[in-house]
Amino acid sequence: MKKLLVFIILLASASGTAQNAAKAKTLLDEVYTKVKSYDNIYVDFKYSLQNKEANINQETRGDVTMQGDKYLFNYLGAQQIFDGNKVYTIVPENEEVTIENKSDDENTITPSKMLTFYKTGHTYAWDIMQTIEGRKIQFVKLTPMDTNSEIKTILLGVDAETKHIYKLIETGKNGTKTTITVNSFKTNQLLSKSLFTFDEAKYKKQGYYIIKN
Repeated sequence: MKKLLVFIILLASASGTAQNAAKAKTLLDEVYTKVKSYDNIYVDFKYSLQNKEANINQETRGDVTMQGDKYLFNYLGAQQIFDGNKVYTIVPENEEVTIENKSDDENTITPSKMLTFYKTGHTYAWDIMQTIEGRKIQFVKLTPMDTNSEIKTILLGVDAETKHIYKLIETGKNGTKTTITVNSFKTNQLLSKSLFTFDEAKYKKQGYYIIKN
């Protein structure tokens, strides 16, 4: 009788876990569909990096404009442009520009993948809901399927009303916690036709050193 009771409890627990995973996947599918429906997206975000053992506590901000695979990324005083073929990293402090071909590594997280990376390669679990500044944020826990991944877990906070990503909390196996909080999320903006175009002649004229890899 006890064995039967234990079996029923385990079965109910497994069923509940499966339902929660399905619920989490459904929510993320809604987020993905919403993101893909926009012509372009602008995100202003806060970035923090913490590791108590290494006594690291850093905070900064950045912004990114994305249209399809193309993007313009401003972060840590540098600017990165991807025009669909090449990546241009502009560092004014060093008066330097690095030009590289697009990476073929599917595991590389680029700004254009920031809002869609969760689509594959993870298992999902329904997590807590928090009310933040009057907004209901539903968290989904992602665990990488790749056992060699340096990432332990990712908590993805989704605005329950807009279905936009509000927060990402990534915990590494080394104890490092990376948090990205969205300050502003704008869609379908009027963009300059040259926004994702790199003007090499302009930077050469300004005396920048051009490195082509």
